[in-house]
Amino acid sequence: MAPPSPRTAGQDTPLDQEKAGRQETAKTSSIQPDTMPPGNLLTTNQGVAVSDDQNSLKAGVRGPTLLEDILMREKITHFDHERIPERVVHARGTAAHGVFQVYEDLSELSCAQVFRDPKVQTPVFVRFSTVAGSRGSADTPRDVRGFAVKFYTQEGVWDLVGNNMPVFFIQDANKFPDLIHAVKPEPNNEIPQAASAHDTFWDFVSLTPESAHMLTWVMSDRALPRTLATMEGFGVHTFRLVDAQGGWRFVKFHWKPVKGVCSMVWDESHLLCGRDPDFQRRDLFESIERGDYPEWELGLQIVEPADEHKFDFDLLDPTKIIPEELVPVRKVGKLTLNRNPDNYFSETEQVAFHTGHVVPGIDFSNDPLLQGRLFSYIDTQLRRVGPNFHELPINRSLRPVDNNQRDGFGRHTINPGKVAYFPNSLGGGCPMHSPTAAAAAAFRSVAVQEAGAKLRQRSESFSDHFSQATMFWNSMSDWEKDHIAAAFSFELNMVVDQGVRNRVMNELLCNISPQLADMVSGATGIEVAPAGTPEAPTPSAPTPSGPLNPKAAELRSPALSMDKAPPVVRGRKIAILVGDGVDSAIVKTMVSELAKAGQVPELIGPTAGAVIDASTKPLAVNRAAPNAPSVIYDAVLIPPGVADGLMAMPMGQRFIDEAFRHGKPIAAAGDAKALLAKLEIPEAEGVVLGGNKLVALLLDNLAQHRFPRRLSNLAPN
Repeated sequence: MAPPSPRTAGQDTPLDQEKAGRQETAKTSSIQPDTMPPGNLLTTNQGVAVSDDQNSLKAGVRGPTLLEDILMREKITHFDHERIPERVVHARGTAAHGVFQVYEDLSELSCAQVFRDPKVQTPVFVRFSTVAGSRGSADTPRDVRGFAVKFYTQEGVWDLVGNNMPVFFIQDANKFPDLIHAVKPEPNNEIPQAASAHDTFWDFVSLTPESAHMLTWVMSDRALPRTLATMEGFGVHTFRLVDAQGGWRFVKFHWKPVKGVCSMVWDESHLLCGRDPDFQRRDLFESIERGDYPEWELGLQIVEPADEHKFDFDLLDPTKIIPEELVPVRKVGKLTLNRNPDNYFSETEQVAFHTGHVVPGIDFSNDPLLQGRLFSYIDTQLRRVGPNFHELPINRSLRPVDNNQRDGFGRHTINPGKVAYFPNSLGGGCPMHSPTAAAAAAFRSVAVQEAGAKLRQRSESFSDHFSQATMFWNSMSDWEKDHIAAAFSFELNMVVDQGVRNRVMNELLCNISPQLADMVSGATGIEVAPAGTPEAPTPSAPTPSGPLNPKAAELRSPALSMDKAPPVVRGRKIAILVGDGVDSAIVKTMVSELAKAGQVPELIGPTAGAVIDASTKPLAVNRAAPNAPSVIYDAVLIPPGVADGLMAMPMGQRFIDEAFRHGKPIAAAGDAKALLAKLEIPEAEGVVLGGNKLVALLLDNLAQHRFPRRLSNLAPN
């Protein structure tokens, strides 16, 4: 058989045709020269044609393989070196390309080009991740999520490297290795993976009261985002915005999801870890492929330098937020993710973020955690991808790079000439410093006078570790408090050491809220120490954990609660359960109505292929029930004619029962009344039985996301 003829110039491959119409930006276009579609003829890395890639070179058909088999040696050697060190934290991630566009000229705040011209779309690459787990862990454990944005601006690369929570566990970067050593799998047995429910983590935080505020966030449903498109992002630290005249202001960065903030419940996330560990990365990929582009608005909290000390907390403390009621978030632009990567390793895995990658108009504050990250991030990228990581296509600046840095592993650039130093005369003095006249176009650190003795000491203004944790708890709705207490209880019931359990209860939880302590005590058996005993909390005394704000019990920030309907309900997956005898005309109408509303309906049948409808014609299904767990869907719809089949189908009954227990909307035709009765599912909130407008009623309930109070309201008194 003759080999296929080589592809001629300009001839499209199937991959080229597949990419037709994809969203392009200046960045995605810039990496196209480095993107090689599959060719027709197999070659070595040196471009030599290969006649047989499936058999090694042997001495005789059953003889030993020969050392001179250069083809096998090249192939296997490259395979043996395909992996690079995974990230110490944020190892499991997924990413996408997109654009950012500012709404209006913000020159009064910053001279950064990305904030000045509302007509410019700045290309971005955004990577989402979990923190504690390895690359092989699941998407959905209780964990902080990384939210890192690389802006390819006309002035260079800016990396806004944040999380989906606005605070952190520690105040000083010197404690970061201890935190990660504590939360990672315990070193004697490498257990547990991607989980904080073990002795070493709780031992560390029980002795680190500055973690109290972050713990309330991590034990809330914020640590269980439903999708990546429905979680907030935060820059965590206080930065500075700098204008063209050198004036500056403090700033906190926020990403507000257009679809609103929606989360899972704990049991649901557990089931997803087993049923679909790639759930969130799959959702992101599929959403972009079908044109349902995830969007966030960038928000700024601006504080004038004169107001730095007007709060009862320190702006430089990364364990504190600025409540939105004190400083409103000003929405200034929109981030849209509109293209998936072509290659996971080359883009998502090799992308290198660094908090120190800033552009003119953005500068740092003295936040001690941020200061340590400025060292750590560049150091870890050198270890992972080498000193020339900036030359990899995904990391490469759109603005040409010109300096005297040379050589090193993985160098791509060929620099002609003999001058690689400054100052010089032999190269015409180039590359030279940016002239004074263009100072606004070059990076300059803010001229802030700093003075002080060298010391290893924490500012007294960092000492109140509990007031904002109390504020977070006070701001939660009833069901959110139930979930937080249940999360603390689950984690502490996994802790073996009784001393650790007692410290968490009496030195953390009691200082956060007596109500929280009582709820967790009842579920764990950990006793709250009586007042006056050595183990009892002393919130009013100046202990090493710091004094409480005397008004802490009154603090609230309604913006912290997730007990609100999402503003946009789009792209939700709706399971339509079908079986033999279903009315296909009604089902097709339902599918059309849901799709028109921007949702993603899928027909779930007993097996793959099709069911036989009421007119004995086949109706194709999207998935078979064994491959379609309830946890990957946001709501369930039971059309007429399938209830009898579900009565004899345990897997279908489990699907409906789980959806109910997880607070998801359920809409069922009138003939399903006996089925719901068998499952002990009443017409509670979010459950609709019968009616001519089943889809409309389901959509109304879907607009609430879910109904977390449903089970507690049904519980006996």
